[in-house]
Amino acid sequence: MVFIFGVNFPEATLVKRSLETFYGIGPKVSQGIMARFHIFPYAKVGSLKNQQVLDLTAELSEMKIENDLRRQVQDNIRRLKDMGTYRGRRHAMGLPVRGQRTRTQITTARKLNRIERGGQGRVKM
Repeated sequence: MVFIFGVNFPEATLVKRSLETFYGIGPKVSQGIMARFHIFPYAKVGSLKNQQVLDLTAELSEMKIENDLRRQVQDNIRRLKDMGTYRGRRHAMGLPVRGQRTRTQITTARKLNRIERGGQGRVKM
């Protein structure tokens, strides 16, 4: 088990995949981090040297990921709601925000946003 940024990873997992498990790190960012520290794209976590693990941990500690990023996203949504913008109202009602069709294909958005709306509508089981 290798310890990266407070999480234990099995030695057989890929470094790219283990980096992408953190909220806020996608394929492009993980690829850039690996290129910065000269890590082969198909390298396993167990094959990393101690210095590379320390470098990865230091890099991740400087980035805004996990709870900090989640908090920032929630603050941005709260700011939109407080200002009363169109996007803020759509967030508050649990409707699609980015111009998706709502005439026929809204059931998924309503299903996903049911908790925030306070239980309006019936729940089908």
